Amino acid sequence: MKKLKISIVFLLLISTFLQAQDKAQGVPPAVAEKDLTAYLFVYFIGNKVEEEAVNYAVSQDGYHYYSLNGNKPVIDSKAISSTGGVRDPHILRGEDGKTFYMVLTDMTSSKGWDSNRAMVLLKSTDLVNWKSSIVNIQTTFPGNENLKRVWAPQTIYDTKAGKYMIYFSMQHAGGPDKIYYAYANKDFTALEGEPKLLYVPKSGNACIDGDIIEKDGVYHLFYKTETNTPGIKSATATDLTSGKWIENDNYLQQTKESVEGSSIFKLNNSDEYILMYDVYKKGQYQFTKSTDLENFTVIDNEISMDFKPRHGTILPITRSELKKNNRKMGNACSIS
Repeated sequence: MKKLKISIVFLLLISTFLQAQDKAQGVPPAVAEKDLTAYLFVYFIGNKVEEEAVNYAVSQDGYHYYSLNGNKPVIDSKAISSTGGVRDPHILRGEDGKTFYMVLTDMTSSKGWDSNRAMVLLKSTDLVNWKSSIVNIQTTFPGNENLKRVWAPQTIYDTKAGKYMIYFSMQHAGGPDKIYYAYANKDFTALEGEPKLLYVPKSGNACIDGDIIEKDGVYHLFYKTETNTPGIKSATATDLTSGKWIENDNYLQQTKESVEGSSIFKLNNSDEYILMYDVYKKGQYQFTKSTDLENFTVIDNEISMDFKPRHGTILPITRSELKKNNRKMGNACSIS
């Protein structure tokens, strides 16, 4: 397990961003929505080994994003992964309001799309210092000798189980990609038990890049289906692990281009949601907006970014969380 610190350049950029923030209260034990005034975008940028890493960007309004650290990695992939690269970062605020969880695909694409068997788990209390663990599914759980790949893990708190559930897609030789789940242990360093099937479409075709959000007691699972017409679809359930998902047949992407890595987040102090996805063959991202998680409108003309992200996620944050990072400016970059 390693403890990581982001470079001083990143902290200086945070300081600059803080100057534009309105005055806000400190972080309470559980963060109220009214205290969320900004957004943190975590992403990677490409298929070169040096691009398969965690990058940060920030926004005040959820529409205009600015990269931090010169759009360079804020965490050393080689220090946290078994392959030397990480992809598909997903970040979550914990139930206590002050602990953060990040999960990553442990992979370098240069070794092939069927080359990875592991994921990376990260835990932090300040978004700067992270403790990391590697979970190799194939070597940890028997019966996975023919496992080909483990992709795009994400985390959600299962209120019924009282645990953090990590879900991800896996493909075994001769079969399609399916979405599985397992609960993380208390320290968020390993999985409590072997992965179980979470979701597979009625078609039986491959599905990847699962992303779950809860609204009004209903869990909405967004995913990419790999049918003859690949695209983003959704399914709903009132119990995360019951297997009783109601599949929505409609495609949700608002483009004819190839897409992947969809992610949805709620705008601060609003009833609106943004569904974004990676238009990966074009090197672009598309943003859409909805209030019901079923009907989405393109808002690309309202979005600006000074970087080109790949498959990432967005976390609402408070001004004081950025201020805490600013206080760490005297620390040198180190790994211990």
